[in-house]
Amino acid sequence: MLINCVVYKNGHKLADIATECISEWLQKPDCMVWVALRDASDEELALMQTEFGLHELAIEDARHGHQRPKLEEYGEIVFVVMQLPEVDNCELRIGEVAVFVGRNFVLSVRRGSSHHFLGVRDRCEREPHLLQHGAGFVFYALMDAVVDRYFPIIDNIESELDEIEAGIFEAGKARPSVERLYALKRRATALHHVVAPLLEVTAKLHGGRVPPVCASTQEYFRDVHDHLSRINISIDTIRDTIGTAIQVNLALVTIEESDTTKRLAAWAAIFAVSTALVGVWGMNFQNMPELDWQYGYPMALGLIAAAGGILFWRFRRAGWL
Repeated sequence: MLINCVVYKNGHKLADIATECISEWLQKPDCMVWVALRDASDEELALMQTEFGLHELAIEDARHGHQRPKLEEYGEIVFVVMQLPEVDNCELRIGEVAVFVGRNFVLSVRRGSSHHFLGVRDRCEREPHLLQHGAGFVFYALMDAVVDRYFPIIDNIESELDEIEAGIFEAGKARPSVERLYALKRRATALHHVVAPLLEVTAKLHGGRVPPVCASTQEYFRDVHDHLSRINISIDTIRDTIGTAIQVNLALVTIEESDTTKRLAAWAAIFAVSTALVGVWGMNFQNMPELDWQYGYPMALGLIAAAGGILFWRFRRAGWL
């Protein structure tokens, strides 16, 4: 689906154009074409390949999706894949955007994500002095918008982790907390797989040899790299905290089970002594002591109760009951 197909000149919007006219505008001096597609069909991608002269391997990656974040160069054209995570019912759903950047064009192909980049286009059009940098600045603006969407996910994970930690020592919440922590760990790991490769991509866009189309915007990509570094450190901290919290919860589960075992063992000991005494007086031998004594039965009951009471007091004092 075509979202936008716009031509710019010297940082200012000229007009919306038909996709069949792209190659004509690319030949005009000081003009730049910016095209945005969402869930593009094979026919649309084939047309883009023809109009922009894109490499078939890059088109194949954009067609099938499910790519790891990466940067590839095909002559003067840069092909970058970035992933777009979003939280859906406490699950992290991963979409992606493939961006083709040439000397005077930018093509973005978004797939499997509800995020849009209309705000990026509006921002660039409000800053024509920056848009004059051409395709490199548009590429930066798209990447910056993608990275900015990682921060709310980090905040969401941290907030939920704080909530779990606040109730971690409440009785009966250890097992549910472990389940929630494992769910958070999966989300944090998935986000790490999104951020870490993109960190490698941005490292190639500033300092040293960079693609020619990004040469004039290296400082902008360095800023994006700094943001990603902060996010990556936050993810590592979150994963370490989750690991510690899981260990604490497992220890609490073990303690709760141990306390239950102690209570059961204490009551079992009390009833075992009572059962042993009752068994002694229940043997029904003819010459048993106290068999004909009128106070024998009360004495036996009293002894059983006293033995149970002493054991209960000792176990209570030891913290088993």
